[in-house]
Amino acid sequence: MTPAERQRELQRLDHLARLLDARFRLFGIRFGWDGIASIVPGLGDAVTALPGAWLIWRASRLGVPRSVILRMAANCGIDLVGGSVPLLGTLFDVAFKSNLRNMALLRRHLEETR
Repeated sequence: MTPAERQRELQRLDHLARLLDARFRLFGIRFGWDGIASIVPGLGDAVTALPGAWLIWRASRLGVPRSVILRMAANCGIDLVGGSVPLLGTLFDVAFKSNLRNMALLRRHLEETR
């Protein structure tokens, strides 16, 4: 993958993470589709876990080591379980922002390996 292709891929993944975790702002609080979908306990979190899993898969295709992939998967799992709790899960999803955390892990790894 060329540096330009890698940069475009990172931009796409950043866009996805922001849509899921920080697309909207209300009363100074940023939230995304993950927080909105978690209003439907269990199902909403399962649906938004799919793009989160895709982000992790793309990170693996970018050559991220297994240790980082496992941390990203743990973030996704914590988000899925924590967000599944009725009512409190929605607040958890708004606060935890697993996809933005995963993008930070991905970027940190790519910067360290330059």
